[in-house]
Order: sequence, then C-alpha cells, then structure tokens
Amino acid sequence: MKQTDFFSQEASHKNKPLAARMAPCDFEEFMGQDNIVGNDKLLRRAIEADSLGSVIFFGPPGTGKSALARIIASKTKSYFEGANAVTIGISDIRKILDVAKSRAEMSGKKTILMLDEIHHFNRSQQDALLPDVERGVITLIGITTENPFFYINAAIISRSTVFEFIPLPHKSLSAIMDRALNDKDKGLGNYSVKMSHEAKEYLVSNSSGDARKLLNALEIGVLSTKVNEEGVRVFDIDVAQESMQKRIVVYDRMGDAHYDHISAFIKSMRGTDPDATVYWLAKMLVAGEDPRFIARRIIICASEDIGIADPRALTLAVSALNAVEFVGMPEARIILAQAAIYVASAPKSNASYLAIENALSEVKNGKVRNVPTHLKDANLDGKDLGHGKGYKYPHDFEGHFVKQEYWPDSVELYVPSKEGYEGKIRERLLGIRKKEKKS
Repeated sequence: MKQTDFFSQEASHKNKPLAARMAPCDFEEFMGQDNIVGNDKLLRRAIEADSLGSVIFFGPPGTGKSALARIIASKTKSYFEGANAVTIGISDIRKILDVAKSRAEMSGKKTILMLDEIHHFNRSQQDALLPDVERGVITLIGITTENPFFYINAAIISRSTVFEFIPLPHKSLSAIMDRALNDKDKGLGNYSVKMSHEAKEYLVSNSSGDARKLLNALEIGVLSTKVNEEGVRVFDIDVAQESMQKRIVVYDRMGDAHYDHISAFIKSMRGTDPDATVYWLAKMLVAGEDPRFIARRIIICASEDIGIADPRALTLAVSALNAVEFVGMPEARIILAQAAIYVASAPKSNASYLAIENALSEVKNGKVRNVPTHLKDANLDGKDLGHGKGYKYPHDFEGHFVKQEYWPDSVELYVPSKEGYEGKIRERLLGIRKKEKKS
C-alpha cells in the first residue's frame, strides 16, 4: 500500500464507519496509552524526532495500535508502507524490500513498513524480513493482538522495541465518545442526540477497553434511533443494550475479573463440578482470555488437586497445552474442555502439594540434617572417605525393599489419601511401614 493511500483522506467521510472517521490524526486526539506515548515518554520522543527504530505494538483490539501507526505516517519523512499480513504474501514482501533497497541507494530515503496482524506471518515469512530489518533498510512496525513473544521470531523481537497497549480506561473511552458526539465534521455532531448517563456508562463499561467497539455501538444506536417530535434522538439504556452487536462479557484481562474468573474455574475443577468448570472456561474464552494461560492453570490443578489420585490427569493436561499451542483457536476450545472436564471429574488429593509444603517448612524451620555417610557418593575419592559404605541396594532384597536410614530423625511428610490410585499407594506404604516396625 502506498504512503499516500495509507494516510489519505477521501473527499467524503460519509461511507466510512464512525470508528474509521474518528481515528486520531495527532497526539492531541490520541487517547490512552499514556504509559508509552505520554509527554516525555521514549516512544513519543522518538516519533516526534522522526528517529523511530523497529517496534512491535501488541495489545487488545481497539486500543490505538493502528491509530498510532497513522500518526507516525503523518510525521515521518521516511517513505511509509502499510500492509496486512493476512492479505500479503512472501512475494509481495520481497517486492517491498527490493524497492526499499533501491530507494535507500538512490535517494537515501528510509522506508517504514507497517505490518498489521504480523502474527499471521509464518516463520519463513518473518525470516524474509529479518536481514533488511537488521541492516536498517526498513524500519518495521509490527502490529499484533497476540503476545509477540509466542508468535514472532526471537530474532525480530531482539531487534525491535516491544510496546504493550492496554485496554483503554474509562476516562479515555468517555472522552472518545464525547468527541464523536460533538464533532460535526467526522462525528455525529450534526445529529441531535440526547444520551442518558446510564446509556453512556453502559457503552463505556461494556466495551472492554475497545474504542472501536464503543464507536460502532454508538453509531448504530444513533442512526437506528427514530427522531421524536422535538427532532431529538433519545439514546437511553435500552438503545445502548441493543446497540452492542453481541453480548459483551465483562472481563478485564488486566484486572480483578481476570483473577476472579480463573479462581472460579480452578475452584470448580477442585470441587468436582464439571458443569461449572466448562461454563467458566467458555466465559473466559468468549472474553478473549489466552487459551495457553487457561491450559497452564489446568496443569497446575492436575498436580496440586489431583496428584497421585489420578496420575494420568497431569499427562493429559500437559498434552492439552501442547495441542492448544499446535492447533490454536477456535478448535483449541475442544481440547481445553476435554482436559478441564477430566480434571474436574477425577478423584482428588492434595497430598503431594501438602508433602512439598511440609518438606519446605522442615528445611526452613526443622533440624539441620546432613546426608548419612552410607548415602553419599562413592565416586572419585569418596570411597577413601567411607562414602557409600554400608549402603543396602534395595533390589537385592525380597520385595525390592530393605529398611535403612534415608534421612536422620525422620518425620512423616507425605500422607497419602484413600482416593483413586493414591489409595493403592497408601496401602503399599502402610504395608512397608508395618514391616519396618516388625524389624
């Protein structure tokens, strides 16, 4: 895409969605992300000085990543090329790079390549960019909604500065809405709209920090509301609720809702309620939670809350994480559901968790214990020091067991439960301990 095409303004805004019309053109209109583009911040200074190096912008939709790229396009003296990784192929990339090289050689002019949705590029496509990024032939602006440390080559990451965009706060969304309602050129200022406080709060609160979602809902609500006898469009709470194209799951991945939902999910698995488990799983997925984060929590639960009661749970949970990373969404939802339901339905035991907690406490607060001489390593000069002397090799004895001291002043740390497979472990250990007492 040519520079003039990327940042051009059509003669009329009428055919553009409100969100596109209201895209900020400068820092005065840019809302949110003060942590990275506030006054005197590194990124802002680099943009205003036209000295930007390769960067990766990542974060949820509608948080200003593409908008900031447009601001960069308006300020830079470099040639600005915009492309989308979904629609561009490796041959197109090579053409862009060849032209960038020629431009640099003939005029000394640098090229900034903005690549939207860069996570859709496979490894070989990303590798094609690397040499020219490294040589400075192009300055890369990679834009992604996914964690770049999972989806972008480490080599590109190491040659770029990564900036995380967070969901827009309430204050920024309110300001964006007010500007859209009052702007007569690009916004809805030519409509007489009476918006209730409840309606405004509903749209802002249910936009999940996404300005695009907010403006889309605002536009459809205003345009679809009939004018009353006074020539006013009354935008009340009912209109606000109808304006959202789909039900919004209130879930801030950076805040309390994130921890509340994952807590409910874990406690439902621990409490052997597969129905509640799969409900909380579905709600997190609909809200956009990272499926790998969910898979990791299933793994922890499989060990902490099931453990030896069903050793297969951990194996299945780890396999689920690998499968989720390999398959991706939306099919990964099935894999997560299978693993979560298995863990929720399995027999429970926290004996392994309690054992390591007891052991850690004993190490920190109990007696100081040294390794018994017969257990020490007898290699090198250990034999001369008597290391290993008196050690009894269990496989030489009946039942592959023999009583001997494995640590001084022993105390019971692992108390197996009667649940599932751990019940068998319990019976075996009780039998061994009876033999020890007899001997």
